[in-house]
Amino acid sequence: MSEAIAVKNLQYAYPSRSGEDSAWVFDGLNLSIEQGSFVAVLGRNGSGKSTLAKHFNAILLPSGGSVWVFGLDTTDEAQILEIRRTVGMVFQNPDNQMVANVVEEDIAFAPENLGVPSAEIRQRVDDALKTVGMYEYRTHAPHLLSGGQKQRIAIAGVIAMRPRCIVLDEPTAMLDPQGRKEVLDTIERLARENGITVILITHHMIEATRADRVIVMDERRILADGTAKQVFSQVELMRSAGLGVPNTTELLYALNQAGYHLPLDGLSVQECAQTLRNFLGEPGGNATCQ
Repeated sequence: MSEAIAVKNLQYAYPSRSGEDSAWVFDGLNLSIEQGSFVAVLGRNGSGKSTLAKHFNAILLPSGGSVWVFGLDTTDEAQILEIRRTVGMVFQNPDNQMVANVVEEDIAFAPENLGVPSAEIRQRVDDALKTVGMYEYRTHAPHLLSGGQKQRIAIAGVIAMRPRCIVLDEPTAMLDPQGRKEVLDTIERLARENGITVILITHHMIEATRADRVIVMDERRILADGTAKQVFSQVELMRSAGLGVPNTTELLYALNQAGYHLPLDGLSVQECAQTLRNFLGEPGGNATCQ
């Protein structure tokens, strides 16, 4: 599979105030993300995950090293517009990305600024709204929608730009459980059905379980990298980074602390229940007790 994003020996420091040393965030970070993958990036506040995300579409530029996006160098000023067409960003607060009083006009805003012909804009708007399940709201006022609906509109606005990659920085942070589910279902469809490279920045463990790959950041470095089952089975490592694990893994881990030997890869409720059924003696059980 081809590479979507390549981070090579990335160094970055936020500009210092007068008389103060630069605050280094990264000093030699390396990372590769494949095209068409769904990657979740986890980390507590200050771990560097949002700073990294902003390098993916050249909102921030390296102090040293490089970031390549589909073969484009983010430090090349001549490529900045193409990079931002290629990588769309969705942030925490959807209200900050709303620019019009009607949903379909809001979705059309970015393609219009990119010089897309009117007939194609109409098609892009309709396609984007259908992709996020919001087509029936196309003539509604955005400010009257729920939080989850607003965030889906924000995602549709990015989709209308036809990006090859979408980076979502804590997109569910301000949403209730129903809103989070709506947005996560939309994100997963983008990755599974539309072939878009999706990078989800989050601190919610359960959100990360839906990704193909989970990257854990701590102290501005990559602490763990693998499938959700591989990463979340490392309970002590996650705790060392100030993070938890899904409740299902926490249950299985607690049982192991009590003397049982259960595999920790049952992330969903169904998988966890099957692990427990296996332990209780159903055929195929592979857990033991000392």
